[in-house]
Amino acid sequence: MKKIINTSKAPAPIGPYNQAILIGDTLYISGQIPLDPETGELVSGDIKKETRQSMENLKAILHEAGMTFENVVKSAIFLSDMNQFAQVNEVYGSYFNSDTAPARETVEVANLPKFVNVEISMIAVQF
Repeated sequence: MKKIINTSKAPAPIGPYNQAILIGDTLYISGQIPLDPETGELVSGDIKKETRQSMENLKAILHEAGMTFENVVKSAIFLSDMNQFAQVNEVYGSYFNSDTAPARETVEVANLPKFVNVEISMIAVQF
């Protein structure tokens, strides 16, 4: 059965999608951009802060589903500039244990929603 996961502690969807969908034990989390859910404002000007906000949004959604970053098995990072990879990777990596970190891809794209610099999506599994 498909269960919709939404929390006010992450940005509300701005289109015809939900923050996450839980099917069985698997959680599919929509891409999160550095939008502050409290103010509705974008965090910008510093890729580390932008990445941190995206990760905090993901953390809130995981929490709403009763999971943590330890449950994440796959993630995708979309960057507007691959030259920012090291800084993004540093912040992203601080949320995981390197021994149990998920599979991942990181790609550079021409544009992202609201012209942000980073968007991150995840798949998590309850075990």
